[in-house]
Amino acid sequence: MEWIFKNGIPLYTQIIDEMTMRIASGVYMPGEKLPSVRDLAMDASVNPNTMQKALAELERRGLVFSERTSGRFVTKDENVLKNLHEELAKKYFGELTENLLKIGMSGEEIAEALKSWLEDIG
Repeated sequence: MEWIFKNGIPLYTQIIDEMTMRIASGVYMPGEKLPSVRDLAMDASVNPNTMQKALAELERRGLVFSERTSGRFVTKDENVLKNLHEELAKKYFGELTENLLKIGMSGEEIAEALKSWLEDIG
């Protein structure tokens, strides 16, 4: 999977966001062993120290865990993963709603548009 970085945002923050999305979307499944820091860094074309910093933060957040000599793994904790989905949904719904309000839609119009869109996609 391709890594695309934006200027003006710290790399480690973008790595955290990308890895979080990969975990939430199932690219990395619960309990799955992650590639090594070095392999992830090479894949993303970043310094291994930057990747290590991002992975340490993911570990602090409970999305990954380390096993002493085996490497890092995606959490198996269903509550952590459920909370992750809820947090991401809040973030994206918030951004969407904010943008739609900026273009002049009312809350009722936004709700109706979302309902209609969901019906269209089945």
